[in-house]
Amino acid sequence: MKLLKDKIVEEGKVLSKDVLKVDAFLNHQIDPVIIKAIGEEIADRFAEAGITKILTIESSGIAPSMFAGLELGVSVVFARKSKSVTLSGNLLTSKVHSFTKNVTSDISVSKDFLQEGDVVLIIDDFLANGQAVLGLLEIIDQAGATTAGVGIVIEKGFQPGGKLIREKGIRVESLAIIKSLENGTVEFLEGTPTYE
Repeated sequence: MKLLKDKIVEEGKVLSKDVLKVDAFLNHQIDPVIIKAIGEEIADRFAEAGITKILTIESSGIAPSMFAGLELGVSVVFARKSKSVTLSGNLLTSKVHSFTKNVTSDISVSKDFLQEGDVVLIIDDFLANGQAVLGLLEIIDQAGATTAGVGIVIEKGFQPGGKLIREKGIRVESLAIIKSLENGTVEFLEGTPTYE
């Protein structure tokens, strides 16, 4: 997705060989024009998959999920990382470790919003080590629902998450795949990653 790649180059900041900061348009401040285009592109790629629900994790996956949900005409459910008095009992839960924040969170979704028979599209901002996606897959399994695939805004192709999810036979559609962040420069991978 050229629009996204251009935005990453223009506004992204390489903080290290493993960390790309995109909070100017995705993770802190949201640019509605680019996020709308991202959501529409993900929806287009899964238009024939029979999606009934989109599942993401708070908070950076919510904005692109909303635009994809509008395009597909389906509800968006987000896994909560924090406890709430309104979210109690009757929950689907999993643990997710964030390497960026170095914390493990209990994530949860009400069983009222994800059920057997749902065909679920997972959407997230980044795919790096795959822990968030694995946690969401566990929640989908607990619900007895089906996973249609995973839509990712930015995949770090040099980290193991993409390989891990694809080796499970799950379709992954990443709009921008980063080959390297070496020397402070973003290098994109064209096509789908191949694994040895």
